[in-house]
Amino acid sequence: MESAGRARDRVPRIDPYGFERPEDFDYAAYEEFFSTYLVILTRRAIKWSKLLKGSGRVQRSGTVKRYIRKGVPLEHRARVWMGVSGAQAQMDQNPGYYQRLLQGERRDRLEEAIRTDMNRTFPDNIRFRKSADPCLQKTLYNVLLAYGRHNQGVGYCQGMNFVAGYLILVTKSEEEAFWLLDALVGRILPDYYSPAMLGLKTDQEVLGELVRTKLPAVAALMDGHGVLWTLVVSRWFICLFVDILPVETVLRIWDCLFNEGSKIIFRVALTLIKQHQAFILEASSVADICERFKEITRGSFVTECHTFMQNVWNILENKQ
Repeated sequence: MESAGRARDRVPRIDPYGFERPEDFDYAAYEEFFSTYLVILTRRAIKWSKLLKGSGRVQRSGTVKRYIRKGVPLEHRARVWMGVSGAQAQMDQNPGYYQRLLQGERRDRLEEAIRTDMNRTFPDNIRFRKSADPCLQKTLYNVLLAYGRHNQGVGYCQGMNFVAGYLILVTKSEEEAFWLLDALVGRILPDYYSPAMLGLKTDQEVLGELVRTKLPAVAALMDGHGVLWTLVVSRWFICLFVDILPVETVLRIWDCLFNEGSKIIFRVALTLIKQHQAFILEASSVADICERFKEITRGSFVTECHTFMQNVWNILENKQ
């Protein structure tokens, strides 16, 4: 008990991204994990600094792919994401475009839809509170408004607020967050956020087929209770694990998402399900299945992000 208290004193109540740690946060376990992870982060930061010497754009390569899978240090994340996703190239080719979008023609329905979600976006993050100075709600509103005007086929869809919010926290730049959102919604995850959400529905069906092939007992349980995959994993896909997995783990997943595309979402989902297969198979009702799918996104397995990502790349290595 005493060591937990000491850990609570040493680990800040607010994480580096501005999120308040929950009441039941395990400070002692986190401190134990982070002391090991800090060594890895330091080693990776030295390697990344050497790789990124000079001011050139980060290009995709075998080395960059290998480095990204092992994690991008926070101080380099925005530059790496912008480079490998193509967002930097788009921004460079369209100077002043973002500002012109902000001054564009008013669209009341779009503005109202975005405004409605502002207070629901990260109430546990001190930087998004109205009392914050600067308050990131205004930044978030601008990014979503500009994107809705840029891609009128999508406009605004719930879930985009969480994705854009994380992009703002990492880049600390409205314009970079906008271009990264464009890379995700427009190219990496086409039709996830369009009105019909066809890409999203297709990918959830693909996950169902992957589970049927690799984890047939889980598929049989879902079929037996008539549970559609969309019921248990739609938020994983729409929010790209934001507000589902711990922040640092989500960012490690996004490192790979920007470089390698949506296959990482399937790998993460399969890793979670495979790791907790026995626990899921104990479910005896639809409500029980849904609750167990929430439970498997918590605990040390997902908090220890470096080991988790090693599992993601290794656990299915021979079954791609």
